[in-house]
This record gives sequence, structure tokens and C-alpha cells, in this order.
Amino acid sequence: MAQTMKDILNRMLNHEELTREETKQILIGITQSEFPNEQITALLTALQMRGITVDELLGFRDGILETGVPVPLDCERYIDVVGTGGDRKNTFNISTTSCFVIAGAGYKVAKHGNYAATSTSGASNVIAHHGIRFSDDIDKLNRSINECGIVYLHAQLFARAMKFVGPIRKALQFPTCFNLLGPIVNPSQPQCQLLGVANLDQMRLYNNVYQKIGIDYGIVNSIDGYDEISLTGPFKVTTNQYERIFNPQDLGFSIIKPEELVAGANEDEAAKIFDSVLENRCLPGQKQVVLANAAFGIQVLERGEKSIEECIEIARESIDSGAALRTFKKFVELNS
Repeated sequence: MAQTMKDILNRMLNHEELTREETKQILIGITQSEFPNEQITALLTALQMRGITVDELLGFRDGILETGVPVPLDCERYIDVVGTGGDRKNTFNISTTSCFVIAGAGYKVAKHGNYAATSTSGASNVIAHHGIRFSDDIDKLNRSINECGIVYLHAQLFARAMKFVGPIRKALQFPTCFNLLGPIVNPSQPQCQLLGVANLDQMRLYNNVYQKIGIDYGIVNSIDGYDEISLTGPFKVTTNQYERIFNPQDLGFSIIKPEELVAGANEDEAAKIFDSVLENRCLPGQKQVVLANAAFGIQVLERGEKSIEECIEIARESIDSGAALRTFKKFVELNS
């Protein structure tokens, strides 16, 4: 790097912003062990106190994708549905379940995920619980998305940079900018994304990020703090086409009690809820929440050309016809 970390830290102390190229080079430097942990800790703390800019976040993203394992999928258009996490609500695997509903409806999905950080069960927990073996074999990954419409990308196999900052993030015990990177470093770089965020500041940040990346997106936030559409009250949606606050009743859904969305006490309980939704024998509230999140994902894939009501019916048919469950069974068969 042309600048030393000392120069960078002095600029941070002067409240200066870094360029996209500078944060990319910092990330690459971290993977080459160029900086002592104390300096990385100071940088992450300074960024967290000031708030990261769009270009700084994009630079870290560029660095993670450049130093990671790329996943070229031979498939035209597909979506990832993901939440930022950290809302401390311990919901069941709503995004992951929604992905199988979307794939069951005939769309393509490349789900990027990891083990749980703050909840009972993350995407990787529920996938591994069903005997899936995570893979970075490109042929196998392409076979999965082509034969059953969905592929699962376990983050730890692809984002090599993350292991360099793992111990520092753990020691700091507060969220850093790396918590914001998870949703935007899918190694297959999907053209469509539905992202759940825990607050409106994050919604503004990612709205600007996605506009700069240039993809079709939907960002959702439940006003009471869920990083997905929880149907526990009003929720806001921002896409390439519109920005709007919805009430559950606007979509023909009822307001759901928070306890209907809880993942349970352990992985087993979370996996049982996931199965029960795909098998269409879950609580009404659990099904409605999955339908809502899947529907907004479908609307993103359709470039906003289908109404949300049409998209809900497409998602409902995926569950009611058994297509979502068949998709999941085929996925298990291909990936175990």
C-alpha cells in the first residue's frame, strides 16, 4: 500500500473518508498479514464510531470478492434472499425457507449463508441439519441450481478474508462493518437480491450500495425491528421501482404474534419449523411470513412487473402444490 496504516488511522482521527480503492487495498493487506491486529482493531472501531460510507463498504466488498473463491453459475438470472442478522429476534429460518418456495415456483436461487451468530439457527445450521455437505465444487454447484433451481453457498468456503478478521471481531464484541458485508459478498454475484435489514439507517445505506452495484433489489424492514417481513406490524419495502410502507392487511394477511416466529430453543426445533412450512402443516402465521418474504423476492426477479398480490399467489401455489417440498427433497438428494 502506498499509505501506511498509520496514515490511514490519522485520517480517520481527522474524520476523513476513505476511497473505495483504499478500503479494497486495506482488505487485501489484511489477507496478506500486513497489519498488526491492534491497527485493524483501531480501524474497525473508528469506522464503527463514525459510520461507514457507501464507497468504504464497497471497497471492502471488492477486496473480499477479489481474494475469495468466485462461483460462476451458468444460469441467467437468480436471486439471493438474506437478512443482515443481529436483530436479536431469534426467528426461524424465514429467508432460507422462502428461498425453497421461490425455487419451487420455478425461479433460480443462489442462497449465500453462514452459521448463526445471534440466533438458534442460521441458514448453514438448518441446511447442515438435513445432511447437506457444503461444497465449493463449481460443477456440483451448477448441477444443483440447474437440476433443482437452488444452490447453497456456505460463506466460509468462499470469503477467505473473513478468517483473518474473525478473532478480532470476536474480541471486539460489538458489530463492525464486516457484519454489513455478509449480504453483499455472495461469491456468485447474483443479479437479484432481497435483503432484510434491522433498521432504516441500514436500508438507506444498502439502497445506495445496490444502486452503485447495479442490480435488481428489494430491501425490507419491519418497523418494530425485524430484519425481514415479520407481519407483526407495518413494514417498509424499497426496490428499484418504489418505496412504500405496507401493513399486513394490505396483502390479505393478519397481524402475527412475535411468539409464532420464534425458532425454538435449539437447531432441532428450528429444523422442524422449516420442514413444517415446506410440508404445509405449520402455524398459519409461519406460512404467511414465508409467503410474504418469498413474494417480494419473486417481485424482484420479475423486475417489478408483477403485482405483489400476483407474487403472493405464485408463492402460495409453490407450497400448496408440494413444489417447494419436492424442490427441497431434490436439493437434499443432489447435495448430501
